[in-house]
Amino acid sequence: MDVSMVVTLIILALSIFYVISIYNQLVSLKNRFKNAFAQIEVQLKRRYDLIPNLVDTAKGYLKHERETLEAVISARNTALSSLGSVSADPGNAQAMHSLAGAEGALAGALGRFNMVMEDYPDLKASETMQQLSEELTSTENKVAFARQAFNDAVMNFNTYRQSFPSNILAGPFGFRDDATLLEFEDSAAIQEVPKVSFG
Repeated sequence: MDVSMVVTLIILALSIFYVISIYNQLVSLKNRFKNAFAQIEVQLKRRYDLIPNLVDTAKGYLKHERETLEAVISARNTALSSLGSVSADPGNAQAMHSLAGAEGALAGALGRFNMVMEDYPDLKASETMQQLSEELTSTENKVAFARQAFNDAVMNFNTYRQSFPSNILAGPFGFRDDATLLEFEDSAAIQEVPKVSFG
């Protein structure tokens, strides 16, 4: 075997290993953002589970505010449904936008609920309501941290997928689209964490 044949085989082997490493890195980064979304899902489900308890506790006090309570539950159910769609495919941009919109609507409904509650000092003083408020605030903080970790993982995936030479190989490997960041439509209201303090 002559030297040029050996050099050609070495270059070919290195090229194959390089292509394999690009594929493996794309898979790894995609799995990281999927795992990061799973952490958001856990926290959002916890929050969605707290909201009916919050509404049930308030029902006795807010007998004339049925429309407000129904709006909170409706927004919660829409957000829960959107979460299910995104859970199936966290890379789906349309599902991610739908979840962001549903979360914005839920934040708005909770904000209106809060304003109504200001007129009911007995409800604000309720021990159960205060406990639910603390749990909800704690969960909101966890959602914010999980969302930041997810968006960081998405950014890492997108950056690698768009960089040369990965961008050439990403399409043929099945990584055609960028992942979508989870950005809430009313991000100012969400990032401030809905104020659900009743104390």
